[in-house]
Amino acid sequence: MKLIYPAIFSPLEEMPGYCVTFPDLPGCVTQGGSLEEAITMAADAASGWVLDEWEDGNPTPQSSRISDIVLENQEDFVNLILLDMDAYAEKYGQKAIRKNCTIPAWLNTMAERSGVNFSAVLQQALMERLGVSR
Repeated sequence: MKLIYPAIFSPLEEMPGYCVTFPDLPGCVTQGGSLEEAITMAADAASGWVLDEWEDGNPTPQSSRISDIVLENQEDFVNLILLDMDAYAEKYGQKAIRKNCTIPAWLNTMAERSGVNFSAVLQQALMERLGVSR
């Protein structure tokens, strides 16, 4: 899933570079020593912000229109930032997700007596089945 959010770029006063904020992502702030670095950092910060929201079960925030954004300083400007959430989640998504499954009672009894960690076994089996290693 690709998302686009407007970001406000504000020149830093004491050093070269930009501070970047997102009107639609409260508390999402980053900076870069150059415009290129600030854009890269903005995409990373916003992707992380959205992924955290998703992992907490919250909806994707609506994106504002650039024309609706009011700039506080004359030097500030707005730029759209593209987020590739599929790639970001694949690389950084870590939150555990509860899965319910059904097994025969006799197998459950034997596994519990043996001290089996059901989550670990399921994770290992899924990684083997999918050819994934960590």
